[in-house]
Amino acid sequence: MTQLLNGNKLAIDIRKEISKEIEKNIRNKKKRLPHLGIILLGTNSSSLTYVNSKIQECKNIGIESSLIHLPNDSSERELLKEIQKMNNNPLIDGFIVQLPLQKHINSDKIIMSINPKKDVDGFHPENFGKMSLDMKAFVPATALGILTILDRYKIEISGKHTVVIGRSRIVGRPISILMSRKNYLGNSTVTLTHSHTPNIDYYTKQADIIITAVGCPGFLTGKMIKKGAIVIDVGITIVKDGKKSFLKGDVDFNSVYGKASYITPVPGGVGPMTRIMLIKNTLMAALNNENK
Repeated sequence: MTQLLNGNKLAIDIRKEISKEIEKNIRNKKKRLPHLGIILLGTNSSSLTYVNSKIQECKNIGIESSLIHLPNDSSERELLKEIQKMNNNPLIDGFIVQLPLQKHINSDKIIMSINPKKDVDGFHPENFGKMSLDMKAFVPATALGILTILDRYKIEISGKHTVVIGRSRIVGRPISILMSRKNYLGNSTVTLTHSHTPNIDYYTKQADIIITAVGCPGFLTGKMIKKGAIVIDVGITIVKDGKKSFLKGDVDFNSVYGKASYITPVPGGVGPMTRIMLIKNTLMAALNNENK
């Protein structure tokens, strides 16, 4: 029997917890509400969907949000100028630059230009390095969302073999570090696989926990996992079937369901947890903001 790891339900519970914390530590103390800034470059449909969902999440909880939407052909200099404005704005507690960026933009330069104290995506090297050393830092929202799912469903991580598919700085690398750290939510033996790993199914068949984030619809099939494996599907791809479009994950759900012990659905699994963790990071930034 496979149990669904319901990210929608967990996100609702955590939204209530965040709202209570805002009421207690901000509203009751007559402080201004947390404020999330978002910079979006261009009109990529997936990015627009993600940004709109983040803005809606802010509305659901009752915090402020600001969107700076730049044209697709905006220069790197123009983007850096908007980032500097948010860095210097005391009313913006944390902000993100929606990724991926266009090819003419140096993503590393953009990430490096963000004030680490406002980097609620957790991508700046200062935050990433602190996370790697088990120091207090902003943790990338998707990785934090995955850990929270495992924690809330009381899934044991310690001593388990985790296989991560994908090595991006957004998901693969941070979650591989977090799963292996010496911590309550850690102590797993991690194998990090990627596009140059031959015979990936050799590793996935041994895994107690599989976290896949490659953006390849239906990549992980039931034949690639052992019975009872825990499957976390981070992939979200918009697939068209005639005139209809729908979201599909990295996991071939029908063949994995019934063989895995737990699985995250797409949509409704990791996605809503990523959004709510971004809000949690924004609240953390607001509470740390000396100009609050």
